[in-house]
Amino acid sequence: MYVYRKEEIREIDREAEEKGLSVFTLMENAGSGLYRAISKRITKQQTVCIVCGKGNNGGDGIVLGRYLLQNGYHAKLYFPFGLPEIDKPAGRHLTYLKSCGFSPVTEELTADVWIDGLLGIGFRQPLRKEASEAISFLNRQQGTKIAIDLPSGVEADSGNTDEAFQADFTYCLHGFKPSAFSHPSKSYYGEAEVVDVGLPRSGKIKIWTENDAVRALPSFQTSAHKGTFGTGYLIAGSDEMPGSVLLAGMGALRSGIGKLTIGTTRFAAGIAAGVIPESTYELEGLQKTANGYVPEKIKAAAIGPGLEDGEVLNDAIHVLLKQDIPVVLDAGALKERSYPKRDIPPILTPHPGEFSRISGLSVQEIQSSRIDSALTYARKHRVILVLKGEQTVIAFPDGEAIVNQSGNAALAKGGSGDTLTGMLTAFLCTHRTVKEAIANAVYIHGKTADRWIEKYGERTMTASDISALLPEVIKHLERKKEG
Repeated sequence: MYVYRKEEIREIDREAEEKGLSVFTLMENAGSGLYRAISKRITKQQTVCIVCGKGNNGGDGIVLGRYLLQNGYHAKLYFPFGLPEIDKPAGRHLTYLKSCGFSPVTEELTADVWIDGLLGIGFRQPLRKEASEAISFLNRQQGTKIAIDLPSGVEADSGNTDEAFQADFTYCLHGFKPSAFSHPSKSYYGEAEVVDVGLPRSGKIKIWTENDAVRALPSFQTSAHKGTFGTGYLIAGSDEMPGSVLLAGMGALRSGIGKLTIGTTRFAAGIAAGVIPESTYELEGLQKTANGYVPEKIKAAAIGPGLEDGEVLNDAIHVLLKQDIPVVLDAGALKERSYPKRDIPPILTPHPGEFSRISGLSVQEIQSSRIDSALTYARKHRVILVLKGEQTVIAFPDGEAIVNQSGNAALAKGGSGDTLTGMLTAFLCTHRTVKEAIANAVYIHGKTADRWIEKYGERTMTASDISALLPEVIKHLERKKEG
């Protein structure tokens, strides 16, 4: 699954038409795909009102209405802006619908299911008065609310929304739009899924699915040894925050790393060693690394959890970035700085507040355009940016991005990011590529929270529960990989 900006969708449509697939045909494909998806949500005893605009979004609704009527559903069409022009694809589909013996156009505004086909990807703020009135009317109605492609009043690429159709379900045509992952627009989508319209799907912004996670999960041979799984170096923790060592360290070890060296203070090491005896400890590792020390044969490093910004930390980061290995920067290691050009870009893992601090953007600006703001920063600074939060965005300097949909509010607890840092360290040691390692760490981190709420409430989860659930989640993926 992919995410497409509106100009990308328009270009896809243009290319399809050049190859002989007309807008009329694409509308037919969209309507039939919508029927297959929506018919699973409704019954033939319900009355369905499809509220159509005059453009392509309304045309998709007209085709959907035809399929519903032909299959015995009680469907009707309402056109608050007037009927589409007869020589346009939507008008031609309405003519064809009527030629099939149906007269569904109505002014009777009662229904059990309301389907929004008013405005499409071409919409730009502000709403016209007639559109605002139609959306306001729909939002006052009772019943199931379904949007075609995106809720009317929501722009395709931007999260900025003043008034929009409040959908329970949104069926995105061909792929998701960026506003499905931005705020506040995301809240209008309800449950979103993609409907196939018969076009090849590829793109630079990908949704990471369970199938992707299974495919990317490395298979280990019976002859493997600890060296096979790699050695990671984690610099974390202080006398004031020793817990970050425990959380990040357990995250790494439960994620399959072969060997882990933790650089921390003597006090924090004394606490951690009793809980994580499997790790080796580099006492005062931050200071040693700042002076040029790096353990031998490490495959990945991470720095920042439980650390405060300062000259020593900056010097240690500088030393790590000279190594030809993946380097994760988290928490205290995140600040506005320039980065050297590296074969493996530095991996930054900010939450929106931290990203605001290092980018100069407000949190509102970031949340209203999570994908593009992350990509812009990644390209400009030549880094990999893991923008945490609801539906984490992983942006790469080559312009590609991965959007993660696993996880829930149970992860909104102190220390969950420390655990993710440890997981990233481990996955960078064990996966084939950096992109797959980061995507899988983020995905599996989120799946532990999904597994938690199957049994318990979101508010009761703690960061240490993530590592406790990792064996279950990873085992599930391994079973799927085995077939």
